[in-house]
Amino acid sequence: MAQTMQDMELQLKGRDFIGLVDYTPEEIRYLIDLAIELKKKQQAGETYQPLKGKTLGMIFEKSSTRTRVSFEVGMFQLGGHALFLSKNDIQLGRGETVWDTAQTLSRYLDGIMIRTFAHRTVIELARGATVPVINGLTDFSHPCQALADYQTILEKKGRLEGLKVAFIGDGNNMVHSLMMGASKLGVHFAVATPKGYEPDSEVIQLSTEAAKQNGSTIYVGYDVKEAVADADVIYTDVWASMGQEAEQREREIAFAGYQVNEELVRYAKKDYLFMHCLPAHRGEEVSEGVIDGPNSIIFDQAENRLHAQKAIMAAIM
Repeated sequence: MAQTMQDMELQLKGRDFIGLVDYTPEEIRYLIDLAIELKKKQQAGETYQPLKGKTLGMIFEKSSTRTRVSFEVGMFQLGGHALFLSKNDIQLGRGETVWDTAQTLSRYLDGIMIRTFAHRTVIELARGATVPVINGLTDFSHPCQALADYQTILEKKGRLEGLKVAFIGDGNNMVHSLMMGASKLGVHFAVATPKGYEPDSEVIQLSTEAAKQNGSTIYVGYDVKEAVADADVIYTDVWASMGQEAEQREREIAFAGYQVNEELVRYAKKDYLFMHCLPAHRGEEVSEGVIDGPNSIIFDQAENRLHAQKAIMAAIM
């Protein structure tokens, strides 16, 4: 067993973390288990600093609360240093190519995390960089959040295989990462979105294929009750993500029947968990009674961003 763990450590060192699609079920589970182990060490007051003397560059083209604080604190706890780089601090987007930026930063840093709009920016950065690149969020995916979410579900439910996660709302970056993670971890995943807001068709196809191999199912439809029926977890996100503010009113109309509220959650299992990646708009995608109720674990999720990302950094940097 120790040899297997050692093999896994060698396998992950130097890898990019761009999407869960690039990782095997065993690798994802290893990262989750490592996150739980690092969380226990932190809570016990144990010092664990495998990244002593290493530096992570953090490029932010999108503003952030959880991503910035969790990566910065995580790097500090692992013995390293995190460097915040806003879009105003570097030449990226002001004439310098992503490739040149990646090549240059690789000469100074041991890892790069980027939170940006276009997914291709992360792909191009990873192609140009000679150090590991971590996707802190794009318009297409949010793998760090999904990893933290499955860590949270495992801690609360004691297992992942065979559970049902229902996502209600926009088929966005969060759905893409959660769906892919579910398909690799043997979790049944159901999505209900309004017409025109479905998840990416390629993600659905890849997830459906992976789910078959790992004993789970993927459902994408429009019926909220069908999606939530017997769910162990209900998940939602804002109707208008960052950069979509102009569509707010239009989306409020389209998503009118897609609020997670006291009536809808009755279709789930009694001990269902409510999850939201935050920030939340109470009274829009979720009622106050649900998000602030006894089944809500939103702040456990938020905390686990720290531990899941520490696992990613410790494993690949």
